[in-house]
Amino acid sequence: MNKHYLHHVWARIRPVKTVYLLAVFVACGVGAAYALRSNYTHMTTLRAQVYQADKDGTDVVGALQGLRAYVGGHMNTTLAAADGVYPPIQLKYTYARLQQAEQDRVNAANSQVYTDAQHTCEAQYPGSFSGGPRVPCIEQYVKDHGTSARTIPDAMYKFDFASPGWSPDLAGWLVVLTAVFGGLAVLRFVLGFALKRFLR
Repeated sequence: MNKHYLHHVWARIRPVKTVYLLAVFVACGVGAAYALRSNYTHMTTLRAQVYQADKDGTDVVGALQGLRAYVGGHMNTTLAAADGVYPPIQLKYTYARLQQAEQDRVNAANSQVYTDAQHTCEAQYPGSFSGGPRVPCIEQYVKDHGTSARTIPDAMYKFDFASPGWSPDLAGWLVVLTAVFGGLAVLRFVLGFALKRFLR
């Protein structure tokens, strides 16, 4: 290979010191770590808002939508819970309120059915008081007209959102720059070492 050309190449890359590239690599790496941490911290804040909205019975849907949008657009925001519960977002208070509302509806409906049964059976058996045909009549009426609680699928109140492997936010671009400057530092070191040996 032409030594004159190699001298020219060495003259061009010699001012770019490996230590400068390493310094930028470290700075980008620290910035990336901070930005990734910031992404995770903000996700935990939004997740806590979902839990609080669930507990208070406030705008759960809005809180969930905010969390989903943030997690879907930022890396390092995986929702995986430390206790291993899956799915990690479980709206247990909302679900409990719905179950209670359904039970209250059933109780109210059945209370009315029982009242109607008494009136109907009193009309059918006016002479019967305690025991007799009125009691079986009431039991049969309640059995025929009573209602039971509907099953509420709990899967509709459990959520997990996927975090991207890379996102075009501050953390994502700093990760890219860290990789680029790390690669450049390695390349500069290898080229410098090889050219110095060859040009001896």
